[in-house]
Amino acid sequence: MPIPGSDWLRTASKRRRYLVGVSGGADSVALLHALVRSGFTKLTICHLDHRLRGRASTADARFVERLAHTLGVDFEGGRADVGRQAEMEGISMETAGRRERHAFFAECSRRWRCPRVLLAHHADDQAETVLWNLLRGSRGMAGMTATQRISINGRALELIRPWLSVRRSELRRWLEEEGLKWREDATNAEPVAARNRLRNEVLPLLSEIARRDVADSLVRSAVSAAELREIESWAVAEANALDPQGRLHVGRLRELPEPLRRACVFDYLRSCEVPDLDRSAVDRVLGLMEPGAAARVVLKGERTVRRKAGRLWVE
Repeated sequence: MPIPGSDWLRTASKRRRYLVGVSGGADSVALLHALVRSGFTKLTICHLDHRLRGRASTADARFVERLAHTLGVDFEGGRADVGRQAEMEGISMETAGRRERHAFFAECSRRWRCPRVLLAHHADDQAETVLWNLLRGSRGMAGMTATQRISINGRALELIRPWLSVRRSELRRWLEEEGLKWREDATNAEPVAARNRLRNEVLPLLSEIARRDVADSLVRSAVSAAELREIESWAVAEANALDPQGRLHVGRLRELPEPLRRACVFDYLRSCEVPDLDRSAVDRVLGLMEPGAAARVVLKGERTVRRKAGRLWVE
């Protein structure tokens, strides 16, 4: 069986160095083997032990380190007490894990002077993300992007997801046919985390009701939504709703059609890295433009938006 399809694997420069997030599970192990077999030689495996599964977590780390040695690629290992971090901050385990992974990637990026991080998210992960974002009240069919630029602890990272159009079943079938081993995380089957329930319960039930594979439908919707967001980005730029200091100009916003006004506010809040943006956050900011409204609102992440002298801005 050929390597699972990805235009990125065929066209990306093989002379560059890449960091590769490898948990030891089927998806990331498949990505690593696919990279090596496709001729990528400057790879650094990055594995973070989340300390959530005791000896099994330690065994995962040893497996990934041995795999790196076998394939002749560099290895970076780290540890983080994700459970303790989640408890201290009052956040979900998934959110805490993502923060710790990004911080770890940023450290590896500094050490290896490499901003590019390859991740093994695939089409099934994309479907779960789209559905979960919809349930949380996201703005449209929001999914992951093939390339995402983030800044962590002052370090710019480029997260690259080559396999967003490849199904999980295809990756596992390839591993099995090639006789390649991976580590199975038993907690993925436990109905504890919301994402686990979406994967194991909700998506299969929706597919049964719809009599079709809804994961494919969700992935296609995410692609269409991304195209519409590009059109929206062009419209926001043309709207020219920011003043020379980068603040929202209330007078200019009032001249715009309501959908474009909302898009300008959303784009501005996103550029200011206001977390967990949804329609209600945009509504609250637009409310500042109403006669007699308060002069400020506090959004998630304790980010304050103020209105003064016909301008709106995030402190």
